[in-house]
Amino acid sequence: MIERGWEKKIEPLTVRISTAVRITGLSRSRIYELIQSGDLETVKVGRATLIQYKSLKALIGG
Repeated sequence: MIERGWEKKIEPLTVRISTAVRITGLSRSRIYELIQSGDLETVKVGRATLIQYKSLKALIGG
């Protein structure tokens, strides 16, 4: 498969909570605590809660 340079730099705007759990290693409960405290910014789309990727990166220092 051929990779293009611009494809490596694309980051998601939002991620689902289950994805945030996988990439951070934090528990689902802890993710919800961080949402409640305002440390993670979220967007609701219908019933789905999406975490803004930039706030997730800021939390883990990336």
